[in-house]
Amino acid sequence: MFTMRFDLRAPAIGAPAPQLYQTALEMASWGESQGCLAVTVCEHHSSPDGYLPAPLTLCAALAARTTTLPIFVAALVLPLYDPIRLAEQMVVLDILSNGRISYVAAVGYRPAEYELFGVDFARRGKIAEEKLRLLLRAKSGEPFEHEGRRLQVTPQPVTAGGPTLFWGGASAVAARRAGRHGLGFFAQKAAPGLQQAYEQAAQEAGHQPGFAFLPPPDLPTTVFVAEDVDRAWEEIGPHLLHDAVSYASWNEADQRTDTTTASLSFATTVDELRAENRSHRVMTVEEAVELARGGQTINLHPLVGGLPPEIAWRYLRIVADRVMPALA
Repeated sequence: MFTMRFDLRAPAIGAPAPQLYQTALEMASWGESQGCLAVTVCEHHSSPDGYLPAPLTLCAALAARTTTLPIFVAALVLPLYDPIRLAEQMVVLDILSNGRISYVAAVGYRPAEYELFGVDFARRGKIAEEKLRLLLRAKSGEPFEHEGRRLQVTPQPVTAGGPTLFWGGASAVAARRAGRHGLGFFAQKAAPGLQQAYEQAAQEAGHQPGFAFLPPPDLPTTVFVAEDVDRAWEEIGPHLLHDAVSYASWNEADQRTDTTTASLSFATTVDELRAENRSHRVMTVEEAVELARGGQTINLHPLVGGLPPEIAWRYLRIVADRVMPALA
């Protein structure tokens, strides 16, 4: 009843990037053998701590090291990609993984990333709309015409219609885009009206509304399970705080006002982050078992903030040795 997420930040307080990348592959293989539900990889660019900028490359390695484990990319910043080239990469990964890789695409929110790729941040919504229409047609493997060109992405994907794609975001615009294109919707928050906007747009476009994930504000998104919670906060706390502070710095416009985005914290100290008991949590074995028995997933982020692998493995093994047997 657990998932793992990797963004592979490698700040100065943590392990070096080569060690973290290798460990992520090892952990994915281990997770598959321990009943991990899925692995998620993330995408950001121009981050001082080296946040994973090439999730599809990592997906290829993860797919080669596992056989049944579902892999999610969340979120793919679509306006930064050529949609035809992206469709080709997705199809090859679909074949390589036997259909195990799914994607959440979104417009992103960091102007610096758009500047890196020479894409107009002010036009990101329009660009996303244009590229999404093209990507959905291209990834199917079927021939089509676009602006006078006859296009077909080959080889044929394993998944009918091409790899599974969702749309993500935190606004009604994002919800309507997902519905309009017949995609499932991954929200960043359970804001009022998002579900209705999604369903209405889908129905108006002739689609049956699909899966919509709207996380509650108290959803634990970065979890560790420990025998001694106090000791764990001393050991892991600086790495958890690096994660929280880094995301907060990218969302300064929402500083101290956004209390609904599940993964976002504006804590400035380890003690504050712990006291929030919201996005970043260290749980006892009993708390983790209770969470899972209540129908929630234990969302692990084992290498958060560049946490050294020898430390990360100790906490993962508590999940395997103590939590999973209690749920069997």
